[in-house]
Amino acid sequence: MNTTDATAFPEWPAPSASPVHDPALFARAMRDMRLTWRARGVLAELATGYTPGQEPTVSDLVSLTRDERLAAEGRDAFRKAVGELRSLGHLTPDATTASGVGERLVVDLAPAADAT
Repeated sequence: MNTTDATAFPEWPAPSASPVHDPALFARAMRDMRLTWRARGVLAELATGYTPGQEPTVSDLVSLTRDERLAAEGRDAFRKAVGELRSLGHLTPDATTASGVGERLVVDLAPAADAT
């Protein structure tokens, strides 16, 4: 076994500035009991911020191999979490890519304002 071989992980560019989300609203979203833990994790990942135009698409994230995900949750689990976030309004399709496959999603934390 060659220990120098490393699994190649996807790398998205780090943003040059912090996301502009309201910290209190982000905290409410992370404690929104209407969301599963899985959905909150996906929301946290997408809300963390990416360089504009460099955000991973839904297809990018869903297509990660089992090795790239380090055997974490599968594709169906990710799709379910995205569906949950979309149904509550936390994720909406970017108008420029709303055609479906490969779409980028825009994070909206406003629905957490009503969360309990």
